[in-house]
Amino acid sequence: MRLENLLALTNARVINTPFVSSFDNIVFDAHKVKRGDLFIVHEESDIEEAIFNGAYGIMFEKPTQIRDNEIAWIKVDSLEDALKRLLRFRLIDKEISVYQCNEIILKLALQVMTESSFLPLIGDIKQIYRALWDAEDLKTILFCPDLVSEDIFTDVKELPQDVVHKDAITIMEQTLFETSFIYDDTFYERQLISPFFIPFLEDLFYFYKTLGINFRLKKFTPIDHFEAVFTNKKFEIKEFGTSDKVLIFERNITLMTQEIAFLQQKAAWAQIIYLVPETMVSQFEDESNIIGYKNKQEIVSLLKAYHFHFALIVGADKEILTKPVVLQNTLFDFQQ
Repeated sequence: MRLENLLALTNARVINTPFVSSFDNIVFDAHKVKRGDLFIVHEESDIEEAIFNGAYGIMFEKPTQIRDNEIAWIKVDSLEDALKRLLRFRLIDKEISVYQCNEIILKLALQVMTESSFLPLIGDIKQIYRALWDAEDLKTILFCPDLVSEDIFTDVKELPQDVVHKDAITIMEQTLFETSFIYDDTFYERQLISPFFIPFLEDLFYFYKTLGINFRLKKFTPIDHFEAVFTNKKFEIKEFGTSDKVLIFERNITLMTQEIAFLQQKAAWAQIIYLVPETMVSQFEDESNIIGYKNKQEIVSLLKAYHFHFALIVGADKEILTKPVVLQNTLFDFQQ
């Protein structure tokens, strides 16, 4: 890419008078820099190595010292914005269809094996750049606007909706946190996915089917939503399914109304409490089991004060506990 084109695309400026006028590649890792590359600085300590390896340009956000006046020193107000602009320009020439979805559908897609032409996109700007810049056979991208900036793309489509054929997945057996189901005449036994996620999974499968994307289920693992952690009375983490006291963590507060309704329907027999940020308690005036917390540090203390089978904890994750979850490998097995 020519220097003047790079500057125009990224709203950058050169702070010296370099001898170079173009770059072969854009590189993030100093040890991967080759002669002719433009190096993107995230850690100033990497600049010396990049120059030693032959960088023709250094793009940076924070003030830095010029070490070599022959190469281009390119200042941007925001590296993230500059990379978004470069990607947007790069993708214009590619025949790619881009679809947006919610966070749950995207994270389910990350656990399904598909052909290489399909990419569920997630990560920081460096990971996204690496995934998209040289992706020659890429045809379809799926992303969540809450996780990846929509500014990267020029044309974003909504997921196709199945308004005719509902209930494509037939649930055979279920607990609150496991499901055995049939889809397309294939039986998937004891998958570690809550029935709460099945409507989202149906939307994903319909998307694959509509676009002709080949896929295969291998296994499901927790996706950081409606995540079950089994504990004892001391709130020490136990193996999956080995206790009758379960903490359910949900970081995304926009899902809590749906999850409360799900628990009330599927576990009407159980004693359930709901811990939500104190500022949200007023939204649930009709619910007697809503408990507000001021900060995450007091959640465990509040849990100890109540008797329950299930506690839905909104706006926090299992890091409030002291030990990692140990899951039984047998529950991850893929069967069909």
